[in-house]
Amino acid sequence: MLQQEKAVVVFSGGQDSTTCLFWALQQFSEVEAVTFQYGQRHAQELDCAADIAKELGIKHHILDMGLLNQLAPNALTRSSIDIEAKEGELPSTFVDGRNLLFLSFAAVLAKGIGAKHIVTGVCETDFSGYPDCRDVFIKSLNVTLNLAMDYPFVIDTPLMWLDKAETWKLADELGAFDYIREKTLTCYNGIIADGCGECPACHLRRRGLEQYLERREA
Repeated sequence: MLQQEKAVVVFSGGQDSTTCLFWALQQFSEVEAVTFQYGQRHAQELDCAADIAKELGIKHHILDMGLLNQLAPNALTRSSIDIEAKEGELPSTFVDGRNLLFLSFAAVLAKGIGAKHIVTGVCETDFSGYPDCRDVFIKSLNVTLNLAMDYPFVIDTPLMWLDKAETWKLADELGAFDYIREKTLTCYNGIIADGCGECPACHLRRRGLEQYLERREA
C-alpha cells in the first residue's frame, strides 16, 4: 500500500537512481525527480534522465549547478583529466561537495512542493571511496537539513547497504530489470545501456550484473 506522502528522487538517469525511482513509485503516492546540470562531460546524462522521466510520467526538474564545475574540477567535468583511481587516493571522478549540494538543493525543492522524502541512490557498499556516499554523512546531513529549514525531511537511501548484484536484484523485484539494463546511462563515457565496457562505472555495473545473473540462474 502506498504511503500517502510525496517524494523527490535525486535522478541522473543511471542504474542506481533509476532503481530508486522505481522503488519510490512503489513507496509513495506522488513522486517527482530532480536532475542537476553541473557541466558533466557527458551531457547525454541529462537527456537520458529527461527521457526516462517522460516515459514514466514523472514531473522532472533540472537545476543549474554550474558553479560546482567552476569550484571542483574533476574527471567528470574536464575532458583534460583522465578517469583513474590510484591506490590510496580518491578516484579522479570524485566531485567535492556534489552530494552535499545536490541533496541540499533537492531539500529546498522538496519543501517548496510539500515533499517530506528525498530519495538518493548513494551506497556505502560499492561507493568507490566517495566520502559523501557514506551512511554517516547522509544521517548527519538529514539532521542539518531538518534544523536549517525546520522541516521533517527524511533522506531515503534504499541502496545504502546493497552491492551492485543486490541492486540488480532489487530492480528485478521491482519489475524494472530489463528497463534499467537497456535505458539507463551509467557509463562515464556517455554510452547508454551496457556502456563502453572500459570505464570504472561500466566495470562495476557489469560485474554486479554477471554476479546477479549467475545467482538467478542457479
